[in-house]
Amino acid sequence: MITVVVPTYQRSQDLMRCLDALKLQTRKPDEVLVIIRDSDSQTWNFLKGYDFAPLPLQTVTVKVPGQVAALNAGLDIARGDIIAITDDDAAPHTEWLARIEKHFLLDERVGGVGGRDWVYIGTTLQDAAKHPGASKVVGKVQWTGRVVGNHHVGEGEARCVDVLKGANMSYRRSAIGNLRFDSRLRGTGAQVHNDLGFSLAISKAGWKLIYDPLVSIDHYLGERHDEDQRQSFNFIACTNAVYNETLILLDYLSAVKRLIFLLWAVLVGTRLAYGLVQYLRFLPKEGVIAQQKLLAAMSGRWQAWQTWQTWQEGKHRLSKVAYIQTLTSGETE
Repeated sequence: MITVVVPTYQRSQDLMRCLDALKLQTRKPDEVLVIIRDSDSQTWNFLKGYDFAPLPLQTVTVKVPGQVAALNAGLDIARGDIIAITDDDAAPHTEWLARIEKHFLLDERVGGVGGRDWVYIGTTLQDAAKHPGASKVVGKVQWTGRVVGNHHVGEGEARCVDVLKGANMSYRRSAIGNLRFDSRLRGTGAQVHNDLGFSLAISKAGWKLIYDPLVSIDHYLGERHDEDQRQSFNFIACTNAVYNETLILLDYLSAVKRLIFLLWAVLVGTRLAYGLVQYLRFLPKEGVIAQQKLLAAMSGRWQAWQTWQTWQEGKHRLSKVAYIQTLTSGETE
């Protein structure tokens, strides 16, 4: 049984395209869960007039803002042995579910399957040639802790990866267990990197994650209704994104790699999360904006470190209490 989970918020035209695509699947979904905010009157009104037959569609209401709460609400009631997740601004290709199911059936050690999202800006397909070499490495956490995505330009054979992309990912129910998307993550909408945290948790538990470019969707990059806008810099959005990524990687990496990551993040960084090298690289071109990007990135790193330390201390205290309780229990028997 396959459940498809689609979180949505105020993008009814995108949602219609997504649901229309799900109707055309060669392997029909057994359950479709559309997760809707209680205050999202646009989507509720759209669904009243939308003929969703033959989809076995069920709506799920959430009151808490953000994608994490929506995804967790879907996981809480999904009945499928396979839970496939896509965005409301995506249109899965007709063989999407059939190819996903095939990978899970071929290998019981596969815990997650994802694929390529063909990115559109408006109605224009973005040229993969603009990303030279990007298809060589997809969905990997490198030794420095740098996360390489490139799911939108991946080519070649199906292969094992570390990370699946949120717009196009699916998981085996038995691999998920009691795992949920991380509620510590910041943001009022997309809560960037929630897919990174979930993927790495599944991978760390010993399951295989498969990226197959033929498991495809069209991804139309719908409007975001929060501070995180794709094409412009926002200090809060950048800080939140870096915070989320850092917190996730601190959980995932070993002690040695954690140290390497922190040094690399501060000294080098990336185009999206400046370290000192990236700051100096872009300073002549960006001026004050480069300074703001560096400050946002460093703020996100530092705040995530503080949160992670607090969580570690809390876990240590809980472990110590549990240990003392065990000793006490043994003495009283």
